[in-house]
Amino acid sequence: MTTPIVLPWPLQSLLEAITRAVLQPGDRPHIDFSRPIGEAGLISPDSVSWRVFKNPLSLFIGGVTAVIMELAEPRVRTGVWEHTSFRLNPIRRLHSTGLAAMVTIYGSRTTAEAMIARVRRIHDRVTGVTSSGETYCANDPDLLNWVQGTAAYGFVQAYHTYVRQLSASERDRCYADGVPAARLFGATGAPGSEAELEALFHATAGRLERSAIVLEFLAIMRSAPILPLPLRPAQHLLVAAAVDLVPDWMQALLGLTGHGLHRWEAEAVRQAGALADRLVMETNPAVQACRRMRLPADYLYVHRSAVGAGP
Repeated sequence: MTTPIVLPWPLQSLLEAITRAVLQPGDRPHIDFSRPIGEAGLISPDSVSWRVFKNPLSLFIGGVTAVIMELAEPRVRTGVWEHTSFRLNPIRRLHSTGLAAMVTIYGSRTTAEAMIARVRRIHDRVTGVTSSGETYCANDPDLLNWVQGTAAYGFVQAYHTYVRQLSASERDRCYADGVPAARLFGATGAPGSEAELEALFHATAGRLERSAIVLEFLAIMRSAPILPLPLRPAQHLLVAAAVDLVPDWMQALLGLTGHGLHRWEAEAVRQAGALADRLVMETNPAVQACRRMRLPADYLYVHRSAVGAGP
């Protein structure tokens, strides 16, 4: 059994401030994950997902992995690059995406459903034509299935690789956790297991293609002031860790082979991921959500026989 960590006051206070700045930036409406008391979310506190998504390091890595894979699909790539603020304001865009993931996992059902409805309305306006003449719409279920599948893959694999290994059953449970929320987004065929994810990869592989936009995205992720200043030196390392999680065949297709970590770097990321998994911070939406559900603040940080085990 591993035990949670609460750091000495000065360092704990610094980390709390960093977490607050990243997840609740001052230019966005504040979301209180601790309210309303007792209201359940879309996903249960005893799920694998509640334990996986609490780790900020693996979330960053997994999110970058997911976007790399999303951008390999030309319709998704065109929609993201032409209809979002990512190139001009990557930090704001990443805050929005990260907060949406947190609300889906840890928000109350009322909050999560309202947020998903807003996203659906925004996606209704995202339409266009790719450079090869294909039409697209952001609410196309096929595109949403790809986005949801690659996002789930990125987050699950980042935790499994850089934090703590998950069994095949636990990974399947994590994919299944996200299916109901994915359907609310419009992803009617989002994968609910690793086997279904592999089937999605196989079915989509022929549509994927190399693009300079993927390399531009990675350059932005390496250079933009995304992480707080004390953590900025690690940003390049975390982006390389994300590249490593992209399946080998897709790395080759996208021209990313050799852009990953050296062996000693991978071990350093794993050590940091394991440490982050034990840090209990009141500003973390996972901790706030536990408070809402009348659970101890460290409920998700005490690992017994397996991830997802009950108290």
